[in-house]
Amino acid sequence: MSPVPLNGILFDFDGTLAPNLDLRTMRAEVVALTAQTPVPEQVYEGLYIVEIIDASRAWLANADPRRAAVYEDSAHQLITDFEIQAAQSTEPFAGVPELLAQLRDNKFRLGVVTRNCRAAVLEVFPDLLNYVDALHARDDVEHLKPDTRHLSASLQALNTQPDKSAMVGDGALDMHAGRALNMFCIGVLTGSNDAQALTAAGADQVLDHCLAITDHVVNA
Repeated sequence: MSPVPLNGILFDFDGTLAPNLDLRTMRAEVVALTAQTPVPEQVYEGLYIVEIIDASRAWLANADPRRAAVYEDSAHQLITDFEIQAAQSTEPFAGVPELLAQLRDNKFRLGVVTRNCRAAVLEVFPDLLNYVDALHARDDVEHLKPDTRHLSASLQALNTQPDKSAMVGDGALDMHAGRALNMFCIGVLTGSNDAQALTAAGADQVLDHCLAITDHVVNA
């Protein structure tokens, strides 16, 4: 495939620019916390981590708004603490700062959209904001991917349009959100999904690593 003309690139963070968190363990801890409440398991069964918290808080709020607020605060503190602790022993993949610098030098507008918290992202990559034009972490937005409003907030900050931008990520959520906005979707194999899963989720291309992106995009 010939290089695709773009002017904006959005990157996922965990699994794309840096190693993935242990999301299985984090989710198990949130489920264990939620199991201490009256919330029925079927309310949150099969949901992602933040969605478990949102659904359980809403269920609790119907009977006891105060308990719902306490639960929500505790659950969010749990995942924030988990992320920051993991971040202290994590660093970006080798070559990522150089990749971002090269893309910026070639006039691409760069954003990071992540369900991780901002503090953990900047613990892993303290000078990230010297390399990208926008960071939209969990605590920066009201709606998280796969909700397209997460990506749209970053695209707006970059002053670029979806059809002139790429979404780069390791997750099906990244591909679903990018595809819904008619972005060019690039899956990477450094995180949670294989090529088949990424393609099924909407990836236009699947690369071994984000470092290979320079061979597949050109500035519009």
